[in-house]
Amino acid sequence: MSLTLASALAEMPLVAILRGVKPDEVEAIAEAIVAAGIRILEVPLNSPDPLRSIGLLARGLAGRALVGAGTVLTVDDVAGVAEAGGTVIVSPNTDVEVIRASKARGLLSLPGFFTPTEAFAALDAGADALKLFPAEMASPVAVKAMRAVLPRSTKVLVVGGVSPQTIPPYLAVGVDGFGVGSDLYAAGRSAAEVGERAAALTAAIRALNGERTA
Repeated sequence: MSLTLASALAEMPLVAILRGVKPDEVEAIAEAIVAAGIRILEVPLNSPDPLRSIGLLARGLAGRALVGAGTVLTVDDVAGVAEAGGTVIVSPNTDVEVIRASKARGLLSLPGFFTPTEAFAALDAGADALKLFPAEMASPVAVKAMRAVLPRSTKVLVVGGVSPQTIPPYLAVGVDGFGVGSDLYAAGRSAAEVGERAAALTAAIRALNGERTA
């Protein structure tokens, strides 16, 4: 069965954000992350030579993970990611032209939003999921209120300040996933350390899911 956004999030509701990663280290770091069970990885476009890193991961992780770019701000950015082999477009904002360009190329679109107005605009443009950013400014109570008015099928991910300590209250209000940045990877961190952090995060998620289904 091919990997989809829904199946990747169902397996492990985390997106690894590799901001600042370099091409000469990205493959080892990504392998450590995938070994821990995370199936979605993004390389922000303000990283060093990001399209080269995306190309390496797209080829090396084909069939094992969804790979794409973060901080995608323009239609030209979308084209560059597509040509590099990326299949996921993540933005910090709601730009309907970026969303439409992503869908026109058959890519997954995960735009950022912070208000119901932005959320509905993104969905109308074809977004596959919504990224609440920055989550530090939106409590789980606020997320619950927005979920109440969004279509039930809408996948909502939160990004910003995500850690094993902040995940549980968001899961409790129906969040579908989390983008994890500095708590997982920071520039200069070794693949071994990233792997340990990824294992701790995935173990925390599995423990929480076990509690919810018990």
